[in-house]
Formats: sequence, C-alpha cells, structure tokens
Amino acid sequence: MIYVNKHKILHYNKKDYKCSIGLNGFTRNKIEGDKKTPIGTYNFGNLFIRTDRVKNLNTKFKLIEIKKGMAWSNNPNELNYNQLIKVKYNHEESFFRSDNIYDILLVINYNINPTIPFKGSAIFMHVSLDTYKPTAGCIGIKLNDFIEILESLEPNEKITIL
Repeated sequence: MIYVNKHKILHYNKKDYKCSIGLNGFTRNKIEGDKKTPIGTYNFGNLFIRTDRVKNLNTKFKLIEIKKGMAWSNNPNELNYNQLIKVKYNHEESFFRSDNIYDILLVINYNINPTIPFKGSAIFMHVSLDTYKPTAGCIGIKLNDFIEILESLEPNEKITIL
C-alpha cells in the first residue's frame, strides 16, 4: 500500500519519498479543474511508459508504450471522459510530451467505474520536476524514486491519499 500524506510525503515499503500534489491541496469533493488531489483509497490502472526515454523498467505491471496521439480525456461533456483517447492534435493531457513528467505514468483509478462527469479526471502518479512543482491533482515523484517503487509494487496494491 502506498500512502500520501498532507506533508507531501509518499510512504511505501517502510521508506518515505518526497512528492508533489495538487496546487490547491487535497479534497474529498473533487471537481474537474480544481487542481486538487482527491482524498481516498484507490486501485491502480494501467502503467504507461516512454520506452524511448526509460529503458529496462523492472516491474510487475504490464507496460503500455506511450506513442504520439495518446491522451487522456478531461472533457466532462464527452462520452470518453476520464479515459485513454487517441488524438491528432496537441491535447492538454497528451502523453507524448517534450518534458519528462509523463515518461512514466501510472493511472490512479479515481472516478473510473463509474465515471461521473465533472468529478475529476486524469489522476495519475507521474514523474515530478526536480522542484516538486505542484500538479493539477496528480501525485508527482522523482523518476528514480518512481522506478524504485515500481520494482516491488504489485498491480493489486492500492494508494491511500490522506
């Protein structure tokens, strides 16, 4: 089990890691675009990776290679809201980015089944910038720390965000 606390510390396997959270802190009542990290306990979804940048990742998760045109729908008016989509244009939640924050991206199954429009989308664990800049609601962690966690994290484990 991964735990994230209000002090921006992610705890896993008896070790603490610094992390970034949503710009506006935590919430029990997430709303699309509020830049808050949802409080609760969640399963993990798919693990996406930029194989051109991250090599030989040792994990028990099935790896899905990030390709151009992959994005996550954050439009609550679309049928595929809070799901992986294919796009032919630059999308706000494009996975294939010039920066490195989506080099590894692990979906946090928040508002997935069922998906409720306007309750928030695209909640991930992803790579944090070195400055631990706040996110739009995700959990950001340094690349090397993320790789270390993924080496032992089981796909059936959960994340608790306090």
